[in-house]
Amino acid sequence: MTSNTHDRLRAVEAAKQLCVSRSTLAKWRMNGVGAPYHRCGPRLVYYLQHEIDAWLAECDRQIKVPTTKPK
Repeated sequence: MTSNTHDRLRAVEAAKQLCVSRSTLAKWRMNGVGAPYHRCGPRLVYYLQHEIDAWLAECDRQIKVPTTKPK
């Protein structure tokens, strides 16, 4: 099966991919952090695969940014 970069993932699928719980994803949404998400009605939340990939790449870039040591 090939992966489409525009695949929609339900919250449970996104949580499995990110190795976090569904409640962690919900907390991230409430706090305005984490991967971008979309709402379809009051209860249905989904994520787009390419947005998760981009968010993970940005997290990796932020980790690799060298920091200056305090003197």
